[in-house]
Amino acid sequence: MAAKEDRLASIKLTKVDDLFSTEESRNDSQREKVMYIPLAEISDFPGHPFKVRADEAMLEMADSVKQYGVLVPGLVRPKAEGGYEMVSGHRRKKASKLAGMETIPCLVRELDDDQATIIMVDSNLQREHISPSEKAFAYKMKLAAMKRQAGRPSKENPTQVGQDLKGKYSVEILGEQVGESRNQIQRYIRLTELTPLILEMVDDKRIAFNPAVELSYLAEKEQQALFDTMQAEDCTPSLAQAQRMKKMSQEGRLNSDVIYTILTEEKPNQKEKMSIQRERIERFFPRDFSEKQKEDLIVQLLESWYKKRQREHER
Repeated sequence: MAAKEDRLASIKLTKVDDLFSTEESRNDSQREKVMYIPLAEISDFPGHPFKVRADEAMLEMADSVKQYGVLVPGLVRPKAEGGYEMVSGHRRKKASKLAGMETIPCLVRELDDDQATIIMVDSNLQREHISPSEKAFAYKMKLAAMKRQAGRPSKENPTQVGQDLKGKYSVEILGEQVGESRNQIQRYIRLTELTPLILEMVDDKRIAFNPAVELSYLAEKEQQALFDTMQAEDCTPSLAQAQRMKKMSQEGRLNSDVIYTILTEEKPNQKEKMSIQRERIERFFPRDFSEKQKEDLIVQLLESWYKKRQREHER
């Protein structure tokens, strides 16, 4: 009798819902669904390297969201303490906020840190305009995630970074994915060693990429002295000058005086530059304007003035 009761207990009865559900409905229940999540419940991705600016393009996106809504859902992952973390869709989130929306459509996906980092970087690298600093920090974050995954391939997706890497380093695989050489990837990552003020000059194209890579080897104090000298003398180093400063830094011979001497020497084919005292024009610009934006505005105003003069002469 006891044996019979044990056998009956071991028999698993099919639930009524399962009995009458179709394979299509069961598959549908496992698919990701779009959810409308309150903006207040979504935090930004930690260390997100891509800048989300309230510029003209963002204002246009906000107008589009106000009129049509968010057409492409964002991607978020749930946080252990509650709420969600944005993986892909930071610009859509910002535009939704500017448009006065309270929610944003999102796919919710369980992702570990490395998976989320790779998706976050890949989704943003598709943008048309990416600054050197954004590339630098994005490459650094993704490469670190790829190296960790190469050490412990995912059971669910063993080929996510490369099934066995086939003898390739993670930096080579990253280079193939983004269309850059291994050396160029490493040179971009070097830019993350620059101080924020000098890195901003690189983004504004006041310092060229190649000299910037050489300057990244300077110590933080040396970079600060370099920035102060560049501001005071209104000049930036050539590649040859940057290489000399790097060499002298490695030899322990670089200081403020040496930086000044190098920067103020006459460069080959150097053209005389016109300079305007900062105090005379600073009050005309918004506080958040970069040096490049100021220069562009001055040129734009001069072009307008020149065209006006031409019209007057033609009368």
